[in-house]
Amino acid sequence: MKISKLILTVSLSALTTIVQALTLPSSVVDADWLAKNKAEVQIVEVTSDVASFLRKPEIETDQKTGKKMLAEVGGHIQGSALIDFTKARAEKTIEAKKVKYLIPEKADFEKLVQTAGINSGKPIVLVPIGLDIADVDEALRVLWQFKVYGERNIAVLDGGLAGWLMDGKEVSTEKSNLKTGNWLATDYRKELVATSEEVAGASTSGKIELIDSRPPSQFFGVTKRDYVNGFGHIAGAKDFAPELLTRSKNGALYFLNKKTYEALFAESGIKPSAPAISYCNSGHFAAGSWFVAAEIVGNPSVKLYDGSLHLWTIEGRPLVSVPL
Repeated sequence: MKISKLILTVSLSALTTIVQALTLPSSVVDADWLAKNKAEVQIVEVTSDVASFLRKPEIETDQKTGKKMLAEVGGHIQGSALIDFTKARAEKTIEAKKVKYLIPEKADFEKLVQTAGINSGKPIVLVPIGLDIADVDEALRVLWQFKVYGERNIAVLDGGLAGWLMDGKEVSTEKSNLKTGNWLATDYRKELVATSEEVAGASTSGKIELIDSRPPSQFFGVTKRDYVNGFGHIAGAKDFAPELLTRSKNGALYFLNKKTYEALFAESGIKPSAPAISYCNSGHFAAGSWFVAAEIVGNPSVKLYDGSLHLWTIEGRPLVSVPL
């Protein structure tokens, strides 16, 4: 009896230690935290430039000031997995029309994640390149997809690989050679995904904030992407330009704090705590505004419109723009 109690006590103690070790501090972690906890997490680089994973980085030093400058991002944090962002979204047929850039089906997303060498039950830290908001949003789009499929123990590295390098931390240019992982989706969180009908309802009712996550030139209809069949924005939307999401330090992009985002939303005419739907051209930049609203500001009622204006305009729905 005493031995059984001892075994139970030891088992519970070990379980408590494991649970504590698997706790991420927030949805954003910094380079120092990651350096101290590398063994406890799965590090996953997300990029469209997969060649950079094995490329040697180049850091130059200004001869006059001695300041270091990042000339070429390359390499990866030792042991990192790699997700090719160009393969992270899917084309589907909706009402006999082909729509690109959508979240993959559950089995396809599981296969992508498993092939990268990612397992269930261990925290995931996504690493963008960190030089441009587009590449930061690649990681945030993948994070949103993980969240939709039930992954909650996940974060993004502030500053990305660029910040890691400028902090003087080491990278590898060797292949990771990770084994196929066993990560599995545990849920489909429809509360994170907005449909066209929900967006249309938000546009007419005004009860849900519509956050347009594109540059002002696209919001007002001066320019557009080639896969969007119209100029302008959805009626009732407010623009929250992608350049508002981060600040630059030593060439790397870092997130702002909660109060700053709340103020920026308010100045943009967006109520920070109101139910909201973020959208952009395809659902890429929308991941950035979704992330700061939901994960940093802490608004539990924020959805992302998957497919965004690509889908909206394929369906023949209207946009409003300035006269041209």
